[in-house]
Amino acid sequence: MTQPPQIEVVCASCSQLASGKFCSNCGASLEPGSCSSCGSALSPGARYCHNCGKPASPLPRAETAVVTAAPTSSLPWIVAAIALITLLAFLAGSAFNKRRGSSLDAPQNALPQAGLDDRGAGATAPEGVVRGPDISQLSPQERADRLFNRVMVLAGEGKTDSVLFFAPMAIEAYRMLAPLNADQRYDLGRIAEAAGAVPLARAQADTILAQNPTHLLGLILGARVAVLEKRTAEGKALETRLVAAYASETAKKLPEYERHQADITAALSRARQ
Repeated sequence: MTQPPQIEVVCASCSQLASGKFCSNCGASLEPGSCSSCGSALSPGARYCHNCGKPASPLPRAETAVVTAAPTSSLPWIVAAIALITLLAFLAGSAFNKRRGSSLDAPQNALPQAGLDDRGAGATAPEGVVRGPDISQLSPQERADRLFNRVMVLAGEGKTDSVLFFAPMAIEAYRMLAPLNADQRYDLGRIAEAAGAVPLARAQADTILAQNPTHLLGLILGARVAVLEKRTAEGKALETRLVAAYASETAKKLPEYERHQADITAALSRARQ
């Protein structure tokens, strides 16, 4: 007995000629359905009822496969987005500083790096007004120094919002200098302290002291962190070690001791009280 010839129709999903119950090209159903709302007959592949406008049954198999196809990895886009945000923050900070001057008559040690502040940056700047640092042409170390100065000035002026704006850039600038020496770790620790990132500040103090248990900057930073964490006894112990180590350490004439002499003097005075 011969089989009746199959009638070919145009698949509503892929527009290819097909026969039988399902399209051999995309797998979509070729059989007409009916509207679940009004019962009207629906042509194959129809998405909405021509009589009442209600949505038809779920998508054909081929369309479902397209929808559920494995997505491509979003990691490259995430990395690109983070890089773009970092760049925009950096440029915004530079523009912010150029538009807005700030007084550098800050508390002691606000500008420990001689020659790296913005005093005398240009003859056109009004007296007592400092132009924002243009760090785009600086070396990585100079960029880190400038950002450290900026954060310390703002922290000394109590401008918390501005500290939180510049601190992430400053922290990233120091991380780009790795491996860090004791001087750089102290700067990074002070930035973290000002920004409220106490664990990061403590890590810098611990690392300095692990390399040199009597390093003055490590003892100072450790004592400051202990105060923030309300570890009074540990803070007092570190201050006692600071007083005991002062003479032998200053005899070494380390460059970082000269740069941060104001911090050392102030910490020594507190420790001796």
